[in-house]
Amino acid sequence: VIAARCQLPQRGSHWRAGPLSAGRLRPDRTQKGGPRLRGQALERRKSMSRCVILSACPVSPALAAALRPDDTIIACDAGYRNCEPLGCRPDIIVGDFDTAPCPAQEEDDIIVLPHVKDDTDTEYAAKLASDMGFDEALLLGALGGRRLEHTLANLCTGLGLEQRGVRATLLDERSRITFVMPGETRRYPKGEYFYLSVFPMEGRAEGVSERGSFYELTDAVLTAGYPLGVSNEYADGSDCITISTRKGALVVVETVPDGPILS
Repeated sequence: VIAARCQLPQRGSHWRAGPLSAGRLRPDRTQKGGPRLRGQALERRKSMSRCVILSACPVSPALAAALRPDDTIIACDAGYRNCEPLGCRPDIIVGDFDTAPCPAQEEDDIIVLPHVKDDTDTEYAAKLASDMGFDEALLLGALGGRRLEHTLANLCTGLGLEQRGVRATLLDERSRITFVMPGETRRYPKGEYFYLSVFPMEGRAEGVSERGSFYELTDAVLTAGYPLGVSNEYADGSDCITISTRKGALVVVETVPDGPILS
């Protein structure tokens, strides 16, 4: 088992993940900035374009259809249990293992984090994905469950990935969550999702436009105090919704219908 071990900080101090390096880490050593992957593992996975981050909320086998053969799987703490229903195995496991025992597996990297820290296990995995050079991250097991605060935290983690240049998607069995960044226009072709909602992820978004939707927006202002962008859908005859924002990031939630759509 390859594990990076850390000394726990005193209560009241906060450990933050530092930047990764390509330096080799002995299993029984701690390097400045927290645990790091071995250099060979870092270089080996850098060439792949997408990673999948598995958080701890249980997932169904249906989500296995979202995986690609060349995905790099980063499991967060108890998230490694989601590998079984998804039919995959983790390439990297990170966590403080406060909700599940640290697994013993060979040929894969295990990064043991301290219990007292600023980063959630999913946030650490996201920073790891950024430093490894991935272009895209799919987060599974990051929505729902018994801890609503972790869902909200994972939305923040998704925005942080986007701000670092990594295209982020959060997915569960009913919804897909993506982001539209300032100065960007994104297209949402009509498919399995029926409802589309838009919220200002940074509290306020200006110059927001939606085209191809039942409720269109033109140069609108969205604020956190009024959910103007909730529960939109495709206009009659529209096969694509385009969304843009001039200032302020947007979070876009696509959701499947509850039942048959009545025309």
